[in-house]
Amino acid sequence: MPVSRTERLLNLLIALLNTRYGLGRSELRDKVYHDTSDNDVAFARMFERDKNDLRRMGFEVETLTDAGWAEDDSTTTRYRIGKESNRLPEVQFGPEEWTVLLLASQLWERAALGTAARSAVRKLQSSGSLAAVELPAGVQPRIKPAGQAFDDLVAAMHARHPVTFTYLAGSTGREEVRTVEPWGLGSRFGQWYLMGFDRARKSVRHFRLSRFTSAVTTLDRDSYSPPAGFNIREELDRLPELPLRTAVVRVRKGRLLALRRRAEQRGGTAPAADGAADDGGYDTLRLPFRDPEVLAEEIASYGPDAVAVEPEELVEAVRRRLRAASEFSAAPKPRYEFPGTGPRGTRKGTSEDQLQRMLQLVPFLVHNQGLRIEEVAAHFGISRRQLENDLHILICSGLPGGYPDDLLDIQWEDGRVYISQDLDLTRPVRFTTEEASALLTGVETLRGLPGVADGGALEAVALKLSAAAGDVGRRAAALSGPTVAPAAMAVHDTVRDAIAGRRQLRLTYLSPQRDSLTVRDVDPIRLYSQDDVWYFEAYCHLVQGIRNFRLDRVEELVPNGRGASAAAAGAGGVPERLFTPNDGDTTVTVQLTRQGRGLAEDYYAERVAELPDGGMVADIRFGNTAWLPMFVAQHGGTARILAPTGLGDAARHWLADALAKYEG
Repeated sequence: MPVSRTERLLNLLIALLNTRYGLGRSELRDKVYHDTSDNDVAFARMFERDKNDLRRMGFEVETLTDAGWAEDDSTTTRYRIGKESNRLPEVQFGPEEWTVLLLASQLWERAALGTAARSAVRKLQSSGSLAAVELPAGVQPRIKPAGQAFDDLVAAMHARHPVTFTYLAGSTGREEVRTVEPWGLGSRFGQWYLMGFDRARKSVRHFRLSRFTSAVTTLDRDSYSPPAGFNIREELDRLPELPLRTAVVRVRKGRLLALRRRAEQRGGTAPAADGAADDGGYDTLRLPFRDPEVLAEEIASYGPDAVAVEPEELVEAVRRRLRAASEFSAAPKPRYEFPGTGPRGTRKGTSEDQLQRMLQLVPFLVHNQGLRIEEVAAHFGISRRQLENDLHILICSGLPGGYPDDLLDIQWEDGRVYISQDLDLTRPVRFTTEEASALLTGVETLRGLPGVADGGALEAVALKLSAAAGDVGRRAAALSGPTVAPAAMAVHDTVRDAIAGRRQLRLTYLSPQRDSLTVRDVDPIRLYSQDDVWYFEAYCHLVQGIRNFRLDRVEELVPNGRGASAAAAGAGGVPERLFTPNDGDTTVTVQLTRQGRGLAEDYYAERVAELPDGGMVADIRFGNTAWLPMFVAQHGGTARILAPTGLGDAARHWLADALAKYEG
C-alpha cells in the first residue's frame, strides 16, 4: 500500500536530517521512496518537487559533490539537511512579552497571515510552556487586509514573482493593465498601498488597492529581486496624504443622518440652486473628502438616497460601481454545489500544512509529556480525529530501514499522550517568511495601543523575534500594518473601564443602517478593532441581545450607576469572529467574483462552493437583510444575492433606481 505524501515527505526529511555524509538519489529511491519502477523521469520529478516543498518549509537541502564531479551527475551527488541551520533558536519571553506576542498573533483577521502568525507562536511555545499571562480586559485589535488582492500580493511578494492587475489611474481616470514587481505592502491614511517597480513605466510607483479593478494575477514563471534594505514603512512615511477636497452630494430629505452630520460639522449644508429642495425631495450637501474612490464606495452604498453631483471623477466612480453591480446582479446564475456538510469553507489543508503541524507537534509533546489528547488537539486548533491521524503517521515514520529504534515512538494511553523516541526533532523549525512577517508586523502594529504593554516589552519582543527569524525576518520590512490606536480615545477608555469594573453604560448611538439616533443601556463585553475602526460588543437591553457598536458613532456614553447584568457574564474571552450570530439571522446565498472572494471569510461564510472562474458561492448569515442592497452596491460588481430570491430582486430594483439617477 503506497504511503501518503505527508508520510513520504516526513521520512525524506528525517533521512536528510540524520546523515552527515549525505544520501545519494539511488539510496533515497530505495530506502525512503521504496520505488521499484523503471520510470527514472517520474521519480526525478517527484524528488525535485519534494525537495522544493521542504525548502519552502524552511529547510536548507544541501547538495554535496566530490571533487571533480559535476552537480548534475545523479550517481555521485548527495543530499543532506543540516540540523542546526534549520532550527529555531531558543528564545525566552517574560509574561509581558508573551502578552505582546499573543496579541500580535491574534491581529490578523484573514486566514493567510493569521494562520502563519498562529503557527509562529506555536513554534515559540513548542520548546517550553507558555508563561502565565493575562490579556488586557476585553481588548482585541485586528487587522483586516484589503480583500483577496492582499493575500495574492503577499504570496507573490514573498515568492518574489511579478503580478499584473487592472488599475484605475488617479491622474488620467482610465483603467490600465499594470505589471509590477511587488516590493512592499502597507497601510496609511486608512488605505492599503502596494509599492513596487512598474515594468512598463520603468520606475518605482505606489498603487492604492482600492483602485484595483481586477483580480491580481501572479506571473509564477517569472521572478525579480527587490532592492536591498527596502522598508515599506519608511517609504509610506514619505507619502503625502491626499489633499482635502469638497464633494457636492444630493441627499434624500429626512435620510442619511450620519452623512448630514459630517456635512454640518464642516458647515457643508448648501441650498439647492433655486433656494429650495431639489426635485424629488433632495437636499444638497457639501462633504469633505480626500480619496474619490473611498467616498464613491460609500455614496454608491446609499443607492437612490444619495446622488453625487461633483467633482466629475466622483460621479464617474459612483456610476461605475452601480453599473458593475447592476450588470453582475442581472447575469445568469451559475451552476454550483456545496460540498458535503462540513464546517464553513476554508482553505483545504495540504500535505505541507500537515507536515509543518507534525514538526511542531513532536517538540511540543517532548516538553509537555502526559497531556490529555483533547488538550493537545485544542492547542493546535484541530479535532481529535485529525490529531490521531497525525500521530498514526508519526509512529510509522523514521530512519531508512524501519528498525524499532529508528522509528518515532509515541503512545496515547488513557487519553494522555507520551513520546519516548523523538529522533532529535526536539526543536521547532525556523520561521518561514510568512510567519516572521506576520509576527513582526503585528508587534510593530501594536505601538500606540493603550494599556497593552509598556514600550520596553514591545521593543524586547521585536528584538528577540528579529534575532530568531534571521534572514527571513528582514523580509518583514516589506509589510506594514495600520495604526490601531483608537481615534475616539475617551470613548475607548470609558468602555474599557466599564468592562474591567463590570459596570453598565447609557449609550446614545447613531446607526447609519437604521438611519436613526437611539438611547439604550448596554453591558460592555469586549473592545476590538478592524484596522483603525474600533467596536465594542455589549449586551443591549433595548433589543435584549448581543450587539456591536462603532466607537466613532457614539454620540454620548456615560455610566448609569448600575452594575452589568448576568446576561453578559458568560461572554468572556476573545471572539473568533467580529460579529456574534443570533438565532434570528437570515442565511443568504451570495455569489462572489474572484476579486471579491475574500468577502466569504470577512463575513464568516457557513459554507462555500468554488466556481470555475475562480469565484465562489457562499452562504452567509446576516442579522439585518434590509441593508443587503447597500452591501451589493458597495462592492461594485464583485458580490450579488442569489437567494432568497426576493432579496436578490429587491437589490436589483434598488440598483436600477440608483443607476437611473446617473443615466437618465
